[in-house]
Amino acid sequence: MTLPAEWNMAGESVKNIGTFDYVVVGAGSAGCVLANRLSADPTMRVLLLEAGGRDNYIWIHIPIGYLYTQNNPRTDWCFKTTSEAGLNGRALNYPRGRVLGGCSSINGMIYMRGQARDYDLWRQFGNVGWSWDDVLPYFKRSEDYAHGADEAHGAGGEWRVEEPRLSWEILDAFRAAAAETGIPKTADFNRGNNEGCGYFQVNQKRGVRWSTAKAFLRPALRRPNLTVVTRAQAKAVRFDGRRAVGIEFWRGDGPACAEARGEVILAAGAIGSPQLLQLSGVGPGALLRAHGIELRRELACVGENLQDHLQIRTVYKVKNTRTMNERANSLLGRVGMGVEYLLFRRGPLTMAPSQLGGFAKSDPSRETPNLEYHVQPLSLDRFGDPLHPFPAFTASVCNLQPTSRGFVRMQSADPRAHPEIRPNYLTTHEDRAVAADAIRLTRRICTAPALARFAPEEYKPGAHVRSDPDLVHAAGDIGTTIFHPVGTCKMGQDETAVVDSRLRVHGIGGLRVVDASIMPTITSGNTNSPTIMIAEKASDMILEDRRRGAPG
Repeated sequence: MTLPAEWNMAGESVKNIGTFDYVVVGAGSAGCVLANRLSADPTMRVLLLEAGGRDNYIWIHIPIGYLYTQNNPRTDWCFKTTSEAGLNGRALNYPRGRVLGGCSSINGMIYMRGQARDYDLWRQFGNVGWSWDDVLPYFKRSEDYAHGADEAHGAGGEWRVEEPRLSWEILDAFRAAAAETGIPKTADFNRGNNEGCGYFQVNQKRGVRWSTAKAFLRPALRRPNLTVVTRAQAKAVRFDGRRAVGIEFWRGDGPACAEARGEVILAAGAIGSPQLLQLSGVGPGALLRAHGIELRRELACVGENLQDHLQIRTVYKVKNTRTMNERANSLLGRVGMGVEYLLFRRGPLTMAPSQLGGFAKSDPSRETPNLEYHVQPLSLDRFGDPLHPFPAFTASVCNLQPTSRGFVRMQSADPRAHPEIRPNYLTTHEDRAVAADAIRLTRRICTAPALARFAPEEYKPGAHVRSDPDLVHAAGDIGTTIFHPVGTCKMGQDETAVVDSRLRVHGIGGLRVVDASIMPTITSGNTNSPTIMIAEKASDMILEDRRRGAPG
């Protein structure tokens, strides 16, 4: 059957690819979950749109391949931040997945939920149904925990969680030194209180990356009621008055559209979803009018409330041990790593970007840990640069609960133009104080007896940096994103909120946002698995509303 064509306001012929019950924009961590759960009902037609391509690039699947998927237009949007005053004028690359699986296809594979307090705080903000006790069942539902189910973990779900497949002498020593400094050893960061130090658990299956495309989308692809369209970049949501009724997008053969008899669901992430709302006429009126966009609904905080984890990458030279620096800088070492992976699916090629984690308090007055360590048996000047020629480790430390807030704003009415991304790192006194305290805590760990035989020598920022102002300036020099942007379509009931507690856009029918952008405050840890939880919970709410006949 030949599908009908329409005409858009630019006078272009637009191919209508059909009518669906649900149109999901973005096949990333949230979108793949939604596609699976919503299409489980064979009576519902579901369309999943992805701006990127298929996940058939070999470096997606080899864990260390994140080195080749980030800042690669084949798999990454290749965003950049603006120049940041808190980073001493530097701009940062800002990787976001542009491929089936989204960020789960290019990220660090660390399985982390955050702290119970994070979600209890969401509930205290008035978001009914989002406390730790409410969300824990959703974490467990999709989990396939290698050690089996218990009161905190699930087994048999789609989202595989395993132990890492290698360890390092220098990381074991750092863990022992952290214990000597008062940060206890732990084997599980995901029981509600993540204080302690231990190896990160990872989303891998026998040494291969386990993305949401593999976990959730592939099992659903054989369903005749699910349609997946790749290389389809969204242009704008279509409206009938104050109700979303479809989506316009580009395909390789030109402009196209799809109709939604039920809901349009934005799952394009903390950068993509607010930009698409703004392009569709939902957002700050002055910004939209400046770009000639018709205002559908004034929501002043679409794109505001951007939060991210800034990691301060302290580096220490060491002696009397081997690190990844020597192996990677040796031809024999690289060959050995390749053989080890090919034969056993073990060794450094299975490494997440960080292997050892730690959660600690920057000062004793904190109710819960507000620092997260990502410790690596390697060092380099900047991401993408060669590893240093000397043995070293990197102890990156981030403020889990930053008070600085940034924004994402469209810079053009052309949806293909990247938005302005301004995280505003280190713009509050509290964040600057935590940065200085974090470096001092790292120094205490690195002078503990357990590390003494490796003679750690501070390379960055350097032992000569002592005063608070100098430490903050150094943090700006060596700080970089840990790729956790959230909050730009905030969930809540106040004037700064974009969606309600059922993730429906305020004042618009048939339109939800389901991704990390809805977080009112950032979770205390890596954000990928919380995004999967959000999509699990959202799918239940969407289906409940359908059964009740409640408006979307």
